[in-house]
Amino acid sequence: MPIRTRKLLGTIALLIFIFVYALLAMLAAVVLQVRGLNPLVELAYYAIAGLLWVPPAALIISWMSKSPKAST
Repeated sequence: MPIRTRKLLGTIALLIFIFVYALLAMLAAVVLQVRGLNPLVELAYYAIAGLLWVPPAALIISWMSKSPKAST
């Protein structure tokens, strides 16, 4: 797959992933009723939820930046 196509698909996948992840993180906060808890627990939840998207995004970015395999 050409690098430009890979970057286009990766960018679209990354945007969709972040959008869906944000919705799921908000849903989890509502279901777990994080808003009324101890402020430290609330801070911990949002800190963890705010960083959990990074490893999957890094995998997508890593895939995007791979050079195409040379055809023999």
